[in-house]
Amino acid sequence: MNIQQLRAVRETSRQRFNLTLVAEALHTTQPAISRQIRELEQELGVEIFTRRGKRLTGHTTAGREIVPIVERLLQEQANLRTAAADFRQRDQGELVVATTHTQARYALPRVVAQFRKKFPRVKLAFHQAEPQRIVDAVRSGDADIGIATESLARATDLLSFPCYTWNHVVVVPADHPLAAQKRPTLEELARHPIVTYEVIFTGRPHIDEAFARAGIQPDIVLTALDSDVIKTYVREGLGIGIIAAMAFDERSDNDLRAIDAAHLFSSNVTRLAIRRGVELRSYCYDFIELFAPTLTRSTIAQALRPSDPDGAREYSI
Repeated sequence: MNIQQLRAVRETSRQRFNLTLVAEALHTTQPAISRQIRELEQELGVEIFTRRGKRLTGHTTAGREIVPIVERLLQEQANLRTAAADFRQRDQGELVVATTHTQARYALPRVVAQFRKKFPRVKLAFHQAEPQRIVDAVRSGDADIGIATESLARATDLLSFPCYTWNHVVVVPADHPLAAQKRPTLEELARHPIVTYEVIFTGRPHIDEAFARAGIQPDIVLTALDSDVIKTYVREGLGIGIIAAMAFDERSDNDLRAIDAAHLFSSNVTRLAIRRGVELRSYCYDFIELFAPTLTRSTIAQALRPSDPDGAREYSI
């Protein structure tokens, strides 16, 4: 067997047996993919995929056992390269972080500045995306680290670490009737049009759950992916805004007022996720610790140990 055959099997599983997509992902042809899979099956003496004519339709019983082993073999190959690179060029390489706009805009600038000062020769790339795409990027290896509020804890095949807790605030123009309120009620908020996040972003489920529990139907007139857009439309008088507290800056947002909403909406936990079984570059550990000081190298290394009997999914610190 060879690496090309293993990659063909892994990518076929990832692309849900669509050989056109597999060929595109591996920069080869469909006949080449089919041949590599057949050659591996012949060597192993079992079929990995079920077929209908020439189409692959799923995994065989043997395939369901074999594909995870293929994943581990390819991961160990990548780990071998990573370990060698760390000895060869410890302070040089690339670090890819998949995260949301809010984290990239408000939580990560300080971390990036410190990281760049310490590792000027490491190329840092952010992939800003919705939570599920962040999970997919980490799962596939397109990103080394995922940082988000939603979805990471639910991705049970990844290692998920809580980093910090945050709450929402209500933002209004300085002359708005709610500006003088210190503890508004949900009923009072619902008397005004609301501008907030898209359903899958930045703790939005906690906002919806709070109104639902109170039996209130809020008038959400606009949703957006990021806090800056929400604040812009609050300034335009479209409604009151509900945003992450970290997204409000008293200096740059001095024409607005932020009202604490911790008593209205449940707290949110920002999490960091990595793939189980992955070998991380040394500078990756440094980045993680800069972002969440309690996530030390020893903490993460312990979680990554394959001997963990439960295949630990999430860790408290």
